[in-house]
Amino acid sequence: MLTQYERPVIQKLHSGLMNKFAGNTLLHRKVKTEIADVPIDDLVAQFGSPLFVYSEQTLRRKFRTIRNAFTTRYPDVTFGWSYKTNYLKAICAILHQEGAIAELVSKMEYDKAKALGIPGNQIILNGPHKPFAMLEAAVRDGVIINIDHLDEIEDLEAIATRLNRIISVGIRLNLDAGIQPCWSRFGFNLESGQAMNAIERIASGGKLRVNGVHSHIGTFIMEPAAYARQVKKMVAFGYEVEQKYGWRMDYIDIGGGFPSRSRLKGMYHAVEVMLPSIEEYADAICDALWASLKPEHTPKLIIESGRAIIDEAGTLITRVCGTKQLPDGTRAYVIDAGVNLLFTSFWYRFDIALGHPVSGRCEPSVIYGPLCMNIDVVDDRISLPPLSRGDRLVISTVGAYNNTQWLQFIEYRPNVVLVTQTGDVELIRAAEDLSDLERREHLPPRLAVVSVPNNPMIKL
Repeated sequence: MLTQYERPVIQKLHSGLMNKFAGNTLLHRKVKTEIADVPIDDLVAQFGSPLFVYSEQTLRRKFRTIRNAFTTRYPDVTFGWSYKTNYLKAICAILHQEGAIAELVSKMEYDKAKALGIPGNQIILNGPHKPFAMLEAAVRDGVIINIDHLDEIEDLEAIATRLNRIISVGIRLNLDAGIQPCWSRFGFNLESGQAMNAIERIASGGKLRVNGVHSHIGTFIMEPAAYARQVKKMVAFGYEVEQKYGWRMDYIDIGGGFPSRSRLKGMYHAVEVMLPSIEEYADAICDALWASLKPEHTPKLIIESGRAIIDEAGTLITRVCGTKQLPDGTRAYVIDAGVNLLFTSFWYRFDIALGHPVSGRCEPSVIYGPLCMNIDVVDDRISLPPLSRGDRLVISTVGAYNNTQWLQFIEYRPNVVLVTQTGDVELIRAAEDLSDLERREHLPPRLAVVSVPNNPMIKL
C-alpha cells in the first residue's frame, strides 16, 4: 500500500508557545464542521465566504449566566448592553428581550436605540462626545446621563434653564483600582480631587443634581479584586457627596470590562487556566458593595457588560484563497478575511479550527488576510497542517467589537447570519455591494468620463 510522501521539516521550538499547556500544535488540529449544530458546508453554500455566524442560544445563555451570578448576590441589578461592542439590530434586540437596557456612547448609537423603540428610561448615555441637541433630547426622554467633562456641565445647565427644571445626572469617575494601565481619559479623576471639584461646580450652578456615580476601569480585566477596590472608592465618594450636598446616590454604575474566552497576545497559558469565573467577579463586586453601603441603602447596581456576553456567540467562516512560502521557509496562507473584518486580531489570538480534517504534519504557519497591507495578519504563530486553496478555517470568539470596528476597505463586508434557538438560519445583515459604497458619493457631470483618451506615453 502506498503512503503519501511528506517532506522532512526542521522546526524551531518557541519556549512558552509550543507546550502541553497552551501550545498550538494540538489546538490547531481541532476540526469544527458545525456551528450551533448547522453544518458549515450548508452555511457557506447558502451565504458564501467569509461569513459571520452568531448563535442565539449561546448569546442568551451567556447573558443569563452573568445576570444570574449578580442577581443572586444583590437585590437591584440592571444590565446595560454595550452597543459599541456589537450594535447589529438583531443582537441588540435579543439582549433587550433578555432584559438589558441600552448603554450608548454616541449619537449614532442613540439613533439606533431609538429606532429599535427603546424608551429613554431604559437608556444610559456615556461617552466623551454628546452633541447639544442629543443631550437635550436625552434629558427630555429621561435618559440616565453620566457627565464626562466640564463642558457637558455647561451644556446641561443651559438645557436645564431652557426647560426650567433641575436635571438629575450622574458623574463619571476615573480612579486607581490597582491595575495597569490606569484609565484616565474619561471622566473626572478621583484621587486628585478633580471629581469633587466637578461636584462643587455642579452645586454652585444650581441647575443640576448628582444622583449616580459611574466608572469604567478598563477592558479585559483579569483581576476581580480590582472591581472590589473600584466599588469601595465609588461608594465612599458617593457618601462624601451626600454628606456635603444631600444628594444620595441612586445608582452605582461600574461599567464593564469582564474578559471573554479570547486570548490576549502574550498570554501563554490556556484561557481555562487564566480566566476567573463570572461568579468570582460577582463575589468581589457584591461583597464590596455590602461591606461599603450604609444599612438599608441599596442603590441600583448597573453593569455595562459587552465582550463577556457576545464574544463566544460569534464565529467567522473563512476560506484559503492562496498558499505561499516565506523566505525563511515558513508556510503562509492567504484567507478571504483579514483585519478588515477581524480588527481585534491586533490584540487577541483567536481559536482557529479546521473546517474539515486535513492530513499531514503541523508546522508553524502565518495566516494573512486579503488586504494589500503588510499588517493584515490574522495569526503569525499558528501550527497548521498543509492547507490547500479552498480549505476552510473557522475562527471562534469573534463576536465582540469586530462587527462595529470592521472596515469598509478594499473588500466588501460579508453576510452575517443568526442561528436561532430552533436551528433555523436567519440573515441579519446582507453582504455589501457597490451600491453601498457609492450611495452617498456624487460625481460632477464634468467628470463623467466614458472612455480613457489615448496616452502617447503608453506604447502597446
